[in-house]
Amino acid sequence: MPTDAHQRVLSLGSRHADRHHGRHRGPRRWGRTFLALVLAMGLIGGGLYAAVNFIGIDATVVRQKCTALVGSTLHTLTPDQASNAAVIAAAATKRKMPTRAATIGIATSMQESKLTNIDYGDNAGPDSRGLFQQRPSMGWGTEEQVQDPVYAANRFFQELETFDYESMALTDAAQKVQRSAYPQAYAKHEEEASAFASALTGASPSTLNCTLRPTDGAGSATTVAADLLAATGQKTDDLAGNRVRIAVRGDQGWAIAQWAVANAQKHQTESVSYAGLVWNRSEGRWVPAATTDGYVIISLAGSAK
Repeated sequence: MPTDAHQRVLSLGSRHADRHHGRHRGPRRWGRTFLALVLAMGLIGGGLYAAVNFIGIDATVVRQKCTALVGSTLHTLTPDQASNAAVIAAAATKRKMPTRAATIGIATSMQESKLTNIDYGDNAGPDSRGLFQQRPSMGWGTEEQVQDPVYAANRFFQELETFDYESMALTDAAQKVQRSAYPQAYAKHEEEASAFASALTGASPSTLNCTLRPTDGAGSATTVAADLLAATGQKTDDLAGNRVRIAVRGDQGWAIAQWAVANAQKHQTESVSYAGLVWNRSEGRWVPAATTDGYVIISLAGSAK
C-alpha cells in the first residue's frame, strides 16, 4: 500500500494509465478478431469455390428430385417415386382412361406405399405388397405379380373400371377399390397426384422436370424401348447408338416425353426432346430447342447395349 504522497501520486498515475490503455485495448482486440474472421471466411469461401469448380463437389450435393408445376404450386417427388407415378399414369392412358383415373391411382399409391414398391406387409395385411399394398390372399395376384409395378397398376385400374369413379370423390373411389381401414386418407394426396397425373398423361405439356446428378454409367436403348412398350404399349421408331426415337402426336407425345423425364435417373438419360423443347439433365428443365417434328427423342449416356 502507498505510504507517502509521492507514492500515492505514482499509484494514481499508474491506475489512470491502466484505464487509459484499457480503453484502447478492447477496440484493438476486436479489430484483430474481426480481421481474423474475415480472413477465415475468405479462405473457406475460396476453398468452396475451388471444390465446386475443380473437384466437382456440386454433383454430390445436388438434391435429386422431380417436380410438377400447377399454376404457382410446385409439387415434389423423388426420382423413384416419379418413375412409379409414370407407370401408373401410363397404365391409365394405355387403357384409354382419363386423367382423373390416373389421379386416383397415383393418390392411392401415395397413401398405400408412398409411391414405393414395398416388398413387405404390416399387421393389417401381412402379405400386402407393391405400390398399392395388394394382397395375394385376397385375390390380387401372386406375390411376384403385385410387386411388378405395371401389373399392380393395371390390376388397380381393372377394379376401378367396374364402377362410375368419375362421378365420385377421389377418396370414395379409392376406398371402393382398396377397402382401407382409413377411408378418408386418400383425399390429402389429391392435389399432388393431380399435378403429376396431368403432366404424365400429357394434359399439361412441359410441366414435369427432374433435377439429377450427372449420369454414372451408360444407358441402354433396348432397355428404354422394352420399358416403354411394357408401360405404354408404344413401340419405338428407331434405336440408333445411344438414341431412342418414338413417333408420336398430340398429348400422346407429351405423355411419353414426360414419362421419359420421370425415368431419366433409371435410364441414364441425358436429354428428352419434343415439340420445340428439350429437357436437359445438365439444366434440369425444359428449354427451347430445334426438334424433329412428330418424334420424341431420348438421348442416353454412353453407348446403347
